[in-house]
Amino acid sequence: MQEQSFVFTFVFMDNSNEKRKRWIEAHPELTVKPSMKRRKTGHDYCGVTIYMVTLCIEGRRPILGTLLGPDEKHKKPWVHPSAIGAAVKRAWNEIPQYHPQVKLLGFQLMPDHVHGIIYVKTPMPRHLGYLIQGFKKGCRYAIKSIEPNHETLWEKGYNDRILQGGGQLDRWIKYLVDNPYRLWVKRQNSDLFVQRSGIVIGTTPVTVMGNRFLLDYPDKTAVQCSRRLTTEEITNECIRFLTLASQGTVLVSPCISPGEKEIMGAAFEAGYPIILILENGFAPYQKPYGRQFEACSQGRLLLIAPWPHHNDFRKITRTQCNALNALARWIANNSPE
Repeated sequence: MQEQSFVFTFVFMDNSNEKRKRWIEAHPELTVKPSMKRRKTGHDYCGVTIYMVTLCIEGRRPILGTLLGPDEKHKKPWVHPSAIGAAVKRAWNEIPQYHPQVKLLGFQLMPDHVHGIIYVKTPMPRHLGYLIQGFKKGCRYAIKSIEPNHETLWEKGYNDRILQGGGQLDRWIKYLVDNPYRLWVKRQNSDLFVQRSGIVIGTTPVTVMGNRFLLDYPDKTAVQCSRRLTTEEITNECIRFLTLASQGTVLVSPCISPGEKEIMGAAFEAGYPIILILENGFAPYQKPYGRQFEACSQGRLLLIAPWPHHNDFRKITRTQCNALNALARWIANNSPE
């Protein structure tokens, strides 16, 4: 979703299962598990809105189609629909027949999931979930004629992202169109797009994605700037670090302060290799997209997450800032074993 409802996460200093069990029983209202399929609290899911929705096949089985490379008819990689995939696409295109309040703006069939963009142009009598439920039901009916004994098709639930202004619609339409290309690149360079856990940096266990060999590069430096720097001082620091990057130094930073963000952003735009340390970890099936995807495919980006993923917005604490900057300094001065 575009914005997540608040999720409460608790760390139990006492690892006693009995104590944890008693606490959960006493506070059931606070034990909400993170979910990418949770709806946005307070949003009117009947009202006028543009959504990008994602539905996944149960067990992520690749039964909707086959990813193929470029050919005489297709300049880019594409997905050849299976009989089931073709039925799913027909069911999608029939949505406005049952819900005339909506207009379909985009659709992309992938081997194990689908993306679609729905424009609710006038208020609907029932919420978005009712529309999605009807689509799933239509898929089941269509597939019965192809495979009468077919098992469960879709995972329970769906993900929705609320698209707003600022060119979000155009960006997500491009994302849908380019999805087969990204999967093709990912398969050709699979090691650069796989989440790798169990890596220890210093004494910190982390999960990484991207070019892990950047950790072994001998010339690395941590980018750390005070929030008190003036615009002129940030500019001078940017020139200094970009000069180092142009000489082959890999820049490392969690990008917390404005100066750090500007320096790392400039290095990224210039095409230099960088290591980004993230406060928020990787969600299941998460992969880089947009410019980060291209950077990963070129081997010039490494993403490092020392902590688990969370859906809710959290203001970073001073303790976390210190921990992330300390990790950046360790990486700059050492290489993992």
